[in-house]
Amino acid sequence: MPGTVDANLAKLGITLPQAPAPVANYIGFNQVGNLLVVSGQIPLVEGKISTTGKLGAGVSIEEGQAAARTCFINLVAQVKAAVGDLDRVKRVVRLGGFIACGPDFTQHALVMNGASDLAVAVFGEAGRHARSTIGVPSLPGDAAVEVEGMFEIA
Repeated sequence: MPGTVDANLAKLGITLPQAPAPVANYIGFNQVGNLLVVSGQIPLVEGKISTTGKLGAGVSIEEGQAAARTCFINLVAQVKAAVGDLDRVKRVVRLGGFIACGPDFTQHALVMNGASDLAVAVFGEAGRHARSTIGVPSLPGDAAVEVEGMFEIA
């Protein structure tokens, strides 16, 4: 019988992919005590980056939000790979967002809401989190967005 989080994912029409494999010398997640830190995830869909380029220079806010949402889905896939049962997540502690953009772009928070809104939709009140959002000149593979996370695990 699926748990609460799995039921929320199903209601949202989300099927988790396999956790993306690291592309360099790092691991996808690291658990210390009851904290699970998940490495930054880019918007990979079936092994390909779904949104490339820069916000404000060819990539719209809506496309950036969708990319951030995809990054969060990949974060959840990493959590599932780490702990199995997603109902073990007591809280989304923190998300960090990196938005590829030019120097004049200022709507980072709106882009990152794609991940933050999904965190609350998937985990309910336990999905409310602290957050940082930073504009960067480039990301791996020309990804438009990257999101990392920290989760409290029961």
